[in-house]
Amino acid sequence: MATSADPRPSFSTDLEPLPTHAFGHRSLTWWGIIAFFLIEGTAFVLAIAAYFYILDKEQAWPPPPFPPPTMLAGTLFTVLLLLSEIPNTLVKLAAETHDLPRVRRLLVIISLIGAVLMVLRGFELNSLNVLWYQNAYGSAVWMLMVLHTTHIATDWFDTLVLTALMHTDHGGEGRRFVDCSENAIYWRFVWLIWLPIYAMVYWLPRLV
Repeated sequence: MATSADPRPSFSTDLEPLPTHAFGHRSLTWWGIIAFFLIEGTAFVLAIAAYFYILDKEQAWPPPPFPPPTMLAGTLFTVLLLLSEIPNTLVKLAAETHDLPRVRRLLVIISLIGAVLMVLRGFELNSLNVLWYQNAYGSAVWMLMVLHTTHIATDWFDTLVLTALMHTDHGGEGRRFVDCSENAIYWRFVWLIWLPIYAMVYWLPRLV
């Protein structure tokens, strides 16, 4: 039994008034996303390095008889991807102000944009003018495209799940707003990492 001389602390404060969630660096999952950025960013850096290594070994890029990728689908994809940051930023702000109706509307819009992006990516893969098994150039290009497509598809699926969840009775929970905010952060990583890949796949073969 503890005595008055017992040095051990005694806690009697009621913790119920403390917040149950937090945004940004105060959230444990936010740090998890940052760790994902580092891990997945490393994978992209290795893929990009492999692309330039192969480029350095070729006399022409792309090597004959393969023409550079057709730009229409890839450019449309890139434009829509950049425009998607508008509702992405808005949903992040709405989540951090706990504006549930607005979060719901914006998540539906973002989910539809994701569907269009996946369709455009299908046309884009068809316009590369090379298959992954035809030469080293094709392997490098497809490696970059498939790696990024995996991230697009993963985040789109996450957004669909989050959209459905926010339209249930659980949508008003604080931690769900945190999920929306952090999903928006991850989407920024997805479109930012695409910009150098777009330049490498579509513009670099026309400049070297």
